[in-house]
Amino acid sequence: MTVPPGRRERKKAATRQKIADTALRLFLERGYEAVGIREVAAEADVAVTTLFSHFASKEALVFEQDQDFEQRLTQAVTGRAPDEPLLPALRREIQALVRHCAADGAAPIWHMIEASPALREYEESMRLRHAESLAAAIAADPGQSRTTTACRTIARFVIDAYALAREAPDPEAAVDEIFRMIEAAWEVASPSRRT
Repeated sequence: MTVPPGRRERKKAATRQKIADTALRLFLERGYEAVGIREVAAEADVAVTTLFSHFASKEALVFEQDQDFEQRLTQAVTGRAPDEPLLPALRREIQALVRHCAADGAAPIWHMIEASPALREYEESMRLRHAESLAAAIAADPGQSRTTTACRTIARFVIDAYALAREAPDPEAAVDEIFRMIEAAWEVASPSRRT
């Protein structure tokens, strides 16, 4: 049974969301580079220290779903049924994430990210961190017997699948195409194929 969050947790989550929503609105209205942290805090009616207690950096304001993204991917590995294969579970999660990020209204955010060297650099470091977290979850899976290198490689492919599909004209078809290649690579990495 899941215990609902208490009043304090709900208030913190609401403050975090208000800061993120305010920042995104300001960034899209005026441009990411033109908006400072103090402006975001003032517009969200919080202290700068409160903003930094929720977000480690200005870039983190744009990627406020970062932790949720990472948790969803690792949960796709660790939370699947014991007899469910790994890659279909990851494909489903990537499909869901891509649908969300390719939804109407997301394009201006991705254009803002592409236009900012700081945001592109932050996204790249975030993707590497997500890949390492996903690789650790795959390697820890008792049903897998691939090498650490194979787990890390597949994890990076999965993270890249998200980025590539998000940019494709038909994101869902792109996920399917990319995952066929990932499945082939995973099969090649099978212990029975390495001898």
